[in-house]
Amino acid sequence: MGEEKAPAEGEKKTDDGKKDGQTKKGEKKEVELSEEDAALKENLELMVTRSADPEAGVAKLAMETMRSSIKSATSSMTSVPKPLKFLRPHLKTLKETYDKLVEGDNRKLLADIISLLAMTDAPVENVMPESLKYRLVGSDEDIGTWGHEYVRNLASEIGTEYHRRQEDAAADGTQANFDDLVTLVNVIVPFHMQHNAEPEAVDLLIEVERLDLLASHVNEGNHVRTCLYLFSCSSYLPEPEDSEVIKVAHDIFMKVGKFTDAMRVALRLGVQEIMEKTFIATTDKQERRQLCYMLARHGHPLRLDEGPCEVTDSDELEELQNIMSNSNLSANYLTLARDLDVMEAKLPEDIYKTHLMEGRAPAGAAVDSARANLAATFVNAFVNAGFGHDKLLTSSEGGEGETAGDGAGATAGAGSNVSWIFKNKDHGKMSAAASLGSVLLWDVEDGLPRVDNYLYSMEHQVVAGGLLAVGLINVNVRNDCDPAYGLLYESVNKENSSVRIGAIMGLGLAYAGTQKEEVQELLVPVVTDDLTPLDVAAFAALSLGLVFVGTCHEECVQAIVQALMLRPEKDLEDPFAHFLCLGLGLLFLQRQGEVEATLEVAKTLSPRISEFLQVTLEACAYAGSGNVLKVQAMLARCGEHPDLEGEEPPTATASEGEGAGAGTGAGAAEGGGGDGESREWLADPQSVATLGVALIASAEELGSDMAVRAYDHLIQYGDAAVRKAAPVGLALLHISNPKLNVTDLLGRLSHDSNEDVAQTASLALGIVGAGTNNARLAGQLRQLSSYYYKDPSLLFLVRVSQGLVHLGKGLLTLSPSHSDRSLNSNVALAGLIISAFTMLDMKHTILGKHHYMLYYLLVAAQPRMLMTVDEDGKPLPVSVRVGQAVDVVGQAGRPKTITGFQTHTTPVLLSAGDRAELATDKYIALVSVLEGVVILKPNPLWLDESGEAAP
Repeated sequence: MGEEKAPAEGEKKTDDGKKDGQTKKGEKKEVELSEEDAALKENLELMVTRSADPEAGVAKLAMETMRSSIKSATSSMTSVPKPLKFLRPHLKTLKETYDKLVEGDNRKLLADIISLLAMTDAPVENVMPESLKYRLVGSDEDIGTWGHEYVRNLASEIGTEYHRRQEDAAADGTQANFDDLVTLVNVIVPFHMQHNAEPEAVDLLIEVERLDLLASHVNEGNHVRTCLYLFSCSSYLPEPEDSEVIKVAHDIFMKVGKFTDAMRVALRLGVQEIMEKTFIATTDKQERRQLCYMLARHGHPLRLDEGPCEVTDSDELEELQNIMSNSNLSANYLTLARDLDVMEAKLPEDIYKTHLMEGRAPAGAAVDSARANLAATFVNAFVNAGFGHDKLLTSSEGGEGETAGDGAGATAGAGSNVSWIFKNKDHGKMSAAASLGSVLLWDVEDGLPRVDNYLYSMEHQVVAGGLLAVGLINVNVRNDCDPAYGLLYESVNKENSSVRIGAIMGLGLAYAGTQKEEVQELLVPVVTDDLTPLDVAAFAALSLGLVFVGTCHEECVQAIVQALMLRPEKDLEDPFAHFLCLGLGLLFLQRQGEVEATLEVAKTLSPRISEFLQVTLEACAYAGSGNVLKVQAMLARCGEHPDLEGEEPPTATASEGEGAGAGTGAGAAEGGGGDGESREWLADPQSVATLGVALIASAEELGSDMAVRAYDHLIQYGDAAVRKAAPVGLALLHISNPKLNVTDLLGRLSHDSNEDVAQTASLALGIVGAGTNNARLAGQLRQLSSYYYKDPSLLFLVRVSQGLVHLGKGLLTLSPSHSDRSLNSNVALAGLIISAFTMLDMKHTILGKHHYMLYYLLVAAQPRMLMTVDEDGKPLPVSVRVGQAVDVVGQAGRPKTITGFQTHTTPVLLSAGDRAELATDKYIALVSVLEGVVILKPNPLWLDESGEAAP
């Protein structure tokens, strides 16, 4: 208050002085206007008056003068242009003049000027924006001459007006008329496209729902920026607009002849016809080969021997089929391993590094426990995955086998295997035998003879493991002879449950994503037969889900729904009933709206399974879509608090106690777990909803960051079922991408007082670091293993995680995203979702008798490499820059796409978030995203230092 008084007193004292000051200020303002500006202001005011002159010629001259002075000022826009500043106060006068004018050129000319001056008007609700209103009645001259800012303002007003008219028409039940707006859009879009403002052109067309007009304005020069923006937009648009935007990007790439980019877009769409159309359009032989490499990586092969993509040249057909079937995946992977000098096999002890741990581990003679041996089996399988030899199964050193040899021959291999397999307890033998399949991953020709011996063993578990190994060797690799089906189909209907499961799971792994009809004919009867033990039926459903992933295959859907309908209530209490639901979910993976009919059917099923199935179907169908509404629905479900203590319905008497570990419906009845556990199944849908948040949000970075924040809240405030699933969700958002904040959070959760949370967090650490050799994470897991040395279950999971971190000695990744994180392989995603579901119920799967379900992770395993080959397919070492990818969407000019790069010679490893570019102009890559196998062709314009052209 005191501060306000002082000036008031001062004012009284110098009342006259203040007036003087005012005039002085006024004089100063006058001084600010230079003579030139004062003359301009006077001239413009005169023009405003003259524009109302009854003499048309005088008025026209005045308007022309105003227009030319505005345009000349706009051209150098360092501050507010002087003419606009001086004319702004006269806007009302000009509008009145306009109303009085008769139709004609003068009226149109004045409308143009008013339209420009009205840019600064605040918008009024339910009224057409002034600037747009006068533009529509103005002259037809090129609007670009009024400057960028004006055009940009018009574009935003068109969007506003379009939505206003749409709402009005909807309210009146009439058809809105947008012809005048579209005429203006047709003028603005070419202007934007010619002036490097492609994102603004795209935004305007999306706003007025006329994206079909874009392709005609795109050319060689601007297609890259345009499509990059379209691609990025699609993540933030609702269905079906998201796929429409991607289709436009596809049309543009096809128009400019960029077929490899067009195929990337087609794979994102997931529509078979568009992929075939893209392949047929390619005439260049090398480009076709590159497309085949892309299709193989995505796990979506096309039929080249018949149908629309038929290739008539037999030599070319064989070569393309070889590439598309991934037959050379093993050879390329081993080339990379030799180049990086990591061929030597590793023992589990090399991973555990117990000598580095402080003395928490028990001293004295090492106890050869079955659980420890089982952990060593998995660690060995993951670390030596794909290398073809190890020290436990294929050589005599680690196995103390009877026969010497390095496992090169089938007999030497078999002789030394046996001793390690029999160090595992009954069901452990199955995982031990199957681990040979992991070591021989992708090597169909040499691998199958080495597994063959197991198939004739007297032990059912070893036979089952051998069948599973056959599936693992063939995972993601197609072979003309189709050996996997021949070896596995007879065992599907054997009497022993383990053998059946081995064969069924093997078929699912071997034919994941191939849509092989024979598998459906073989497995559908297994699912529908009421006499099939429930665990066998569940594995059959999972295999169908893997083979026909994301196809909505009618027979498979009907079979699984029928099984869920007709099975007795007691069977649905079995934990494996959940995997029947998951098998159905996988059939609808990423198909969004197509799941609606099945969702309605799910609502009619037994309450024991109905809710769980609904959430599973939605989570799978919208996986990777980034659909915000679905994420919100999942979060809302996670926030519920079901009453688990209430009265038990009379039908469901059994619980998910220990007895259900047997996996067959009959075993579940005996394991009564008391009242406390009896209604726990009510919380199961919440666990899936927690996973669903991660699955749906994983499509793009912003969504994943938001989901991580949501998980923070769920971990703090959620029920037990939600907290148990949160670490799995975090892992799915960061597969093979050990971000510091996530590994720290999971590290804290792995010490949680709730055993379920600690277990899922321990294994989640392995998935987050899979194949990264992350030293910090490896140290974290070593500390965890000494912390849990007395708890066999948790120690087992920590050991498995240690193996996963060193997956393929650091050369493999489990991440389903590729092509610069723009595509998600649904086959890999299916394998990861199955693994995530097993983590939700560890007691009956990984820590029970079905630990071999961990091998589902290998469906997602791919070498994280960039290998460059010449036109004959031979490795071609060239220097490339590898650095952190930079988001350059919508940025002006030609910004650098990577930062902090290092220059290497191919083949090189790419970590999560890395991007590569050629460091030499000597070669041209056939594909814009350097990942996997890339074909290079010599650059015809390249000259070496001596001035000679490239060979």
